[in-house]
Amino acid sequence: MRKRIPKILVTGGAGFIGSAFVRLILGDSRSRGLNLCYGCVVVVDKLTYAGDLKRLEQVKGSFKFYKTDICNKIGVGSIFAKEKPDIVVHFAAESHVDRSIDDATPFIDTNIKGTQILLDASRKYKVSKFIFISTDEVYGEISNGKFNENSPIKPNSPYAASKAAADLLVQSYIRTYKFPAIIIRPSNNYGPWQYPEKLIPLAILKILNGGKVPVYGLGKNVREWLYVDDCARGIIAIMRKGKIGQTYNLGSACESKNIDTVKLLLKTLGVGQERFEFVSDRLGHDIRYSLDSRKITREIGWKPVVLFAQGLKLTVAWSLKHQAWYLTKE
Repeated sequence: MRKRIPKILVTGGAGFIGSAFVRLILGDSRSRGLNLCYGCVVVVDKLTYAGDLKRLEQVKGSFKFYKTDICNKIGVGSIFAKEKPDIVVHFAAESHVDRSIDDATPFIDTNIKGTQILLDASRKYKVSKFIFISTDEVYGEISNGKFNENSPIKPNSPYAASKAAADLLVQSYIRTYKFPAIIIRPSNNYGPWQYPEKLIPLAILKILNGGKVPVYGLGKNVREWLYVDDCARGIIAIMRKGKIGQTYNLGSACESKNIDTVKLLLKTLGVGQERFEFVSDRLGHDIRYSLDSRKITREIGWKPVVLFAQGLKLTVAWSLKHQAWYLTKE
């Protein structure tokens, strides 16, 4: 008897990481044993400033799409009633720390209320698996050592607090309702199609426009960089093999001070090392993030394959080829 193909509903599928996930599961489904067909992937996205269906052009016609706000309970309910997904992969979120510092309201609405609406719809329609994409920022900062999945949650920015609240909400559904969820906490992603407000794409845009790259404070803050396709592959691996009720860190072990990241990026772009400027530090700026990702390697066998310098070269090459897209995002 032929095995039934699961239907996967992806929120935020036109966003940066969500679109990479959709491209991979549709563009390489056969080799990964998923054998997905039209209608097996349903993308739900509000198409805010950070959402763009151009990211999905290469798999156009292979998925269903609904332009819907996940905070719209009626709209979400109607999609679930019609599609009856087996798996939900929840990427949709307001994600930029600076914007959350300026106004936390959209972050509270989308990241907490939107997640709760999706959880309730998933319970009602009895999804078999709910994958929640959290963030390493829920842990707060760490000067030495690494965060593991049992480290306390101590978020420091309004963005991180909203994601931590959603993370805890998912945990509460797992405990209270025996809800079939898995939580994933990735480190900083970078790569093609990233909206130019985060450090790496913003730096590229500034250089393309003949300007200087702004670096917060003295650039000593440390981030762990994960190439977006590696992240998407990790999420697919967890979706297929992860244990219900578990949390998985998803990191690269590629740490870099922001100033070193900018200098390497300038070198990769082939421009002068003077093309940056220090600016006033971000309020409440976390000094360092670092994940212990041994659990996913041990239990699932995933590990990143793209080294940071290689990933920057891939990102720069893509950016130079797609300058027109970057310039529309100013």
